[in-house]
Amino acid sequence: MLSIKTFVEGPIDANNYLLTDEDSREAVLIDCSSSRDEFVNSIKDANVTLKYILLTHGHFDHLLGVDKFKKEFCVETYVSKDDMTQVELAPQMLGIFAGSMTEDIKSIKNFVSDGDEFKIGNYTIKAISTPGHTRGGMCYLVDNKLFSGDTLFQGSVGRCDLPEGDLQSLISGIKNKIFSLPENTEVFPGHGAKTTIGYEKKYNEIINY
Repeated sequence: MLSIKTFVEGPIDANNYLLTDEDSREAVLIDCSSSRDEFVNSIKDANVTLKYILLTHGHFDHLLGVDKFKKEFCVETYVSKDDMTQVELAPQMLGIFAGSMTEDIKSIKNFVSDGDEFKIGNYTIKAISTPGHTRGGMCYLVDNKLFSGDTLFQGSVGRCDLPEGDLQSLISGIKNKIFSLPENTEVFPGHGAKTTIGYEKKYNEIINY
């Protein structure tokens, strides 16, 4: 069985998802928004083998904890190479949006591309490239569950007015890739409540405009 735990972390309340194969206790963390001791200890208390951190994109509010997690768990972080500009901008963007600065993120040296697969126990996690919110935006699909980052929200989509954003690319990726998934696919976004593909195809006014 696959278990999913949600941690709302960081300066802009981003969703971080711990996916665990209950048989093997292997796990992956999708996004890593803070280095709070309480967050780190929650992962330790889960008694899992953390194999990967997979970033949906390179914005600061989804990656501020990766250096601490590298130190605590000896785990590698993966992001699209196209989003390394965003990773490098993270301290500056944190200063603009949260009024504070941090050191550069140093531990991201691994890259994920469209179609890459990651294994935890008996489960395969597939990367799906969805640029638009950022140039290297990624969603991750496992079984009928899609972790959409800031690509797709309940009733909305990620903003595209930040550096390297492109609304037309975002809408195209959602329509041509994400909306091709079964309608009962659950969508776990980077912020806010979960939804389904069927619900968004019917009710998301931004995409259906």
